[in-house]
Amino acid sequence: MDLTLQGLLDDAADQLNNAGVPDALLDARYLLFFVFHLDMTRWLLDRNCVLTDNDLERAEEYRSLVEKRKQRIPLQHLTGSQEFMGLEFAVNSHVLIPRQDTETLVELVLKDHHEKECSVLDMCTGSGCIAVSLAVLGGYREVVGVDISEEALAVAESNAKRLCGEESRISFIKSDLFEALPDGKRFDIIVSNPPYIPSRVIDGLQPEVRDHEPVLALDGTEDGLYFYRKLADECGRFLKTGGCVYFEIGWDQADDVSRLLADAGFMRIVTVKDLPGLDRVVKASAGDCD
Repeated sequence: MDLTLQGLLDDAADQLNNAGVPDALLDARYLLFFVFHLDMTRWLLDRNCVLTDNDLERAEEYRSLVEKRKQRIPLQHLTGSQEFMGLEFAVNSHVLIPRQDTETLVELVLKDHHEKECSVLDMCTGSGCIAVSLAVLGGYREVVGVDISEEALAVAESNAKRLCGEESRISFIKSDLFEALPDGKRFDIIVSNPPYIPSRVIDGLQPEVRDHEPVLALDGTEDGLYFYRKLADECGRFLKTGGCVYFEIGWDQADDVSRLLADAGFMRIVTVKDLPGLDRVVKASAGDCD
């Protein structure tokens, strides 16, 4: 029987659906477009055309990726990238895949701070999606990303080089939180999307997350608040007077994180919701912060 793009898609969607993959048709289509370099116009024009001999190698590549997706390997690990804030970030198994939820934090910082002379510290930078997005879209004078993982920093540096260029004002430091930061260094803004999932919850996560994303970037220890305690205790030493902090949080952590910041002397503590209406970011200031 002659092979078409539509036939490839239908077979792949059935396989993914039978394997329990969420959004099976969407993932099958995304992989098809990726392998065959399709856009919607070409798909609509060519989907029922018989594939040529030159396309058969791509068809085998597509089937191979579908087999991997059936094993619940994340789509982004198969394509090697994830879009975030309109930018394309390289990702792999060493970094957390950027989520749309995290765009709430970036958008909030950009809304609150228009001054190009701001300096920004991104703690637990991972892929660098927050730091690089702020450097590109905010044009801030200095952006520093910190992570304990050398593998994650390699990904972040690669993303920065590709998206910011050789002359970017973004740099990265390997550090266990603030440990390796220079004494006396102060920032206008500190942002963080730290590990915040309680340890007991991790085993119940979807296989894509539990088995293929770094536990180091997920596990917030017993109650999920370990890193917020450390951040609340230590951020003040690295903030300028009037400096602001922005933390991504789990949907049920706003009260706990706000209390930690209040106990550490932060002021004007506000919780901001994401697009679906869930608590997503807590912001606070070490003085006046709009």
